[in-house]
Amino acid sequence: MIQTVMVTGSSGTVGTALVLDLLSQGYNVIPLDMKPSMWDDKINKKTILHDLRKPLTLIGKRKIPDIIIHLASNARVHDLVVDPQKALDNYIMTHNILEYARLNKVQRFVFSSSREVYGESRSNIKRSEDSTHVTKIKSPYTASKFASEALIHSYGECYDINPVIVRLSNVYGRFDVSERAVPLFIYYAKRNRTINIFGAEKKLDFTYTDDAIDGLLRIIKKYDKIAPNTFNITLGKGRKIIDIAKIIIKEMNSESQLVIGDKRTGEISTFVANISHAFNLLGYNPKISANEGIKLNIEWYLEAMKDRRYYESQVRDLKRRGWA
Repeated sequence: MIQTVMVTGSSGTVGTALVLDLLSQGYNVIPLDMKPSMWDDKINKKTILHDLRKPLTLIGKRKIPDIIIHLASNARVHDLVVDPQKALDNYIMTHNILEYARLNKVQRFVFSSSREVYGESRSNIKRSEDSTHVTKIKSPYTASKFASEALIHSYGECYDINPVIVRLSNVYGRFDVSERAVPLFIYYAKRNRTINIFGAEKKLDFTYTDDAIDGLLRIIKKYDKIAPNTFNITLGKGRKIIDIAKIIIKEMNSESQLVIGDKRTGEISTFVANISHAFNLLGYNPKISANEGIKLNIEWYLEAMKDRRYYESQVRDLKRRGWA
């Protein structure tokens, strides 16, 4: 029976939402991140501050979890093209948390992978979990996820770890005031600033936070019946990034203009997931369309940004990139 859950990357967008939902359902949660949560004091009081690039032997003796949800990652594709060391860091972090699992005999292990491992797709093809191949890798970020999946499977073969791989895609929603596409577009639309789109035909599977969390919770609750396995946890529908920007501009009554540029190195143009496997085994059935999710995200964002801390956090990230 799963009672204690360790969540790495617990201060991030998905991590924060997952930890809060787990706590509300009575689980004992061990949040682990290299930085404090800026969203919730309950999480902060529980969080183990640790850099996963270092072995977890340094965190001392604590309650051993029944399951590990490994979300921690350098997650921006273009960032890892610019600085591929961050891709190696992703692999090292996975290795270190797997070693913690092996040494403490934690057999249940969920890894947050990415739709990037599928490579480029044709617009009319929905990608199933078995359609990956090493030759399709487009970026160091993709390589870090693909290699981490391989390492996890090797630990499954050699050390009795029974893993579940979860491939997410463009998760957006609560607890995100970063420089990712949706909060960045909202930031610009609020200021009537130009919004840059890299790739006119880019069409991706945008997944609202609540749907992604629902998928993860279903995996935790059904773990011993469905592991080992791999699941696409996405909306299962594609939407052009241009359309996402247009929805934001319309909903915010913004005067922002779109400027269309070339697709950036390492990024894929098209991805939509086949989610029938998750539906059949988990009962996973995402509810929130892109139109509805963007509206919810704008409402949440505008309310959250009344708190000066969140505003300053986003501006700091954008200034670091020269985008503010």
